[in-house]
Amino acid sequence: MKIVHTEASCGWGGQEIRILEEARGMIARGHEACVLCPPEARIFAEAPRFGVPAHALPIGRKRLPGLLALRRWLKANPPDVINTHSSTDSWLAGLACASLPAPAPIVRTRHISAPIAVNAGARWLYGRSAQHVVTTGEALRQTLIRELDLMPDRVTSVPTGIDTQRFAPGDKRAVRQALGLDPDGCYLGIVATLRSWKGHLYLLEAFAQLNAPEWKLVIVGEGPMQDNIITRINELQLKDRVLLVGQRSDPENWMRALDLFCLPSYANEGVPQSVMQAMLTELPIVTTPVGAILEAVSDGDTALIVQPQNSDALAQALRRLIDDAALAGRLAAAARARATEHFSREHMLNRMQAIFRSTQP
Repeated sequence: MKIVHTEASCGWGGQEIRILEEARGMIARGHEACVLCPPEARIFAEAPRFGVPAHALPIGRKRLPGLLALRRWLKANPPDVINTHSSTDSWLAGLACASLPAPAPIVRTRHISAPIAVNAGARWLYGRSAQHVVTTGEALRQTLIRELDLMPDRVTSVPTGIDTQRFAPGDKRAVRQALGLDPDGCYLGIVATLRSWKGHLYLLEAFAQLNAPEWKLVIVGEGPMQDNIITRINELQLKDRVLLVGQRSDPENWMRALDLFCLPSYANEGVPQSVMQAMLTELPIVTTPVGAILEAVSDGDTALIVQPQNSDALAQALRRLIDDAALAGRLAAAARARATEHFSREHMLNRMQAIFRSTQP
């Protein structure tokens, strides 16, 4: 198949990484796949690293030039299926295809759990423009079906798949030495784009409460909240105990270097890739019941779950795992077993390939 992904977002996070990983996987299976995106988008710059062709179009905003450019491209390069990912490119692709004599079917992937405007436009976009809708979690699927009156058989939950060989336990001391960390240190970490709803500020407050001077907090990622995070680190006098290491191309190594993982999100999540990566790396996890996170982990079985935006509860859960090595080990082992069975990259590719094929005449 010839698969075209559209992405209007200029940001960089799990959504964009999934697009490129999925496209790379489809290419390895013998399909053609590419990404259409704004020239200034981070995904355009990153695509070559994944071996995915990317084409720059002015589709970052809902404007006529972007619509016409996308229509011209699709007319000149007719695909078998179009996979849209953000609101803007979904609208532009939907309108472009509505004006073409023989348009390709559209699969709309909804990555996050942010509220949707329930109106005639949204019903057209999800119900008529798209032949199929994919969500990254069952909770998101149920919300779309309920709020937009979509047919259940046209909406499928396909959580992002993770490379089970890339993300796996490793030699913690050797990895730490390679990263410039103390081989004998104690490290709590978060791997996430620095956005407000990822909960970094609550994690910092919880970390300050732990009274565990031997522990350090590693923050992997970049994003618009960086200045706010730095300010809060200074206010809490944690400058010597928090490592801001920026965006990294080897998150698997940073995962292997950690003792504990935490993602205290309070909005907009599907099933976060970082949680599944931590599960595969066999890390004890503290997280929240936001979006579709509970489809990956459950409280007391594969993680500790706390209510969002509650730094006290977060600190208590982290302290519980620090003090109870047996509990931490049991949760980590169970998390790895569950992720290996349900969240592999091949499982995602199999399901997406079947959905794409189902749209073909």
